[in-house]
Amino acid sequence: MLVRFADRLSEPANRAALAFRAAVEAAGWDGVEETSSSLVSAYLRFDPLHVGHETLRARLTELLEARDWYETDLPEGRRFWRIPAVFGVDLAPQLGDAAKAAGMTEAEAITSLTSARVRVQTIGFAPGQPYLGELPEAWDIPRQSALTTRIPEGALGLAIRQMVLFSVATPTGWQHVGQTAIRLFQPEAETPFLVRPGDEVQFHEVGADALEQMREDPMGGAESEPIP
Repeated sequence: MLVRFADRLSEPANRAALAFRAAVEAAGWDGVEETSSSLVSAYLRFDPLHVGHETLRARLTELLEARDWYETDLPEGRRFWRIPAVFGVDLAPQLGDAAKAAGMTEAEAITSLTSARVRVQTIGFAPGQPYLGELPEAWDIPRQSALTTRIPEGALGLAIRQMVLFSVATPTGWQHVGQTAIRLFQPEAETPFLVRPGDEVQFHEVGADALEQMREDPMGGAESEPIP
């Protein structure tokens, strides 16, 4: 079953999806085998031999009516991540194009992007890959009409008031504005996905030489702390 809180992304709808999914997890209903959240929805996979559709629908309806999910607190256990990134130069060659589309100089763009504290709205497309937002309205710029043939792991892409921190090398229509050394997907670890929906992220600028040294660290120089 899918519980959808909006037809398009907004901060309240994303908050509702994250909080509602956490509440379903906490309820521990028999027969619910998996939950996840997208940008504006909460998803449940269940075994109909253990819980029927109508029973589960009734439980979901009761939970939905229990509070205003658009105004509720975000789930506990979230973390705040500080991640070093190189902006522009040959490591992130589309910063200038993105800045121009947003009506900024490259220096202004870097200041704007490093000042923004953004939420991990969802994990998707590739293992451990976060969608981050929302950015100020100036960054409501479109994705490219043509694909970039390859964007590397750790790349920071930007469009439509969001950033994507890429966990794998892939073709993309997102503009490559920054580059990090972080390994978002660590299959050998107890928790393979480094960041989780609801976490918050802020980038800080470093030079290319510093980033190269950070590549030896799976965390890529990133640091995190619990959000009270």
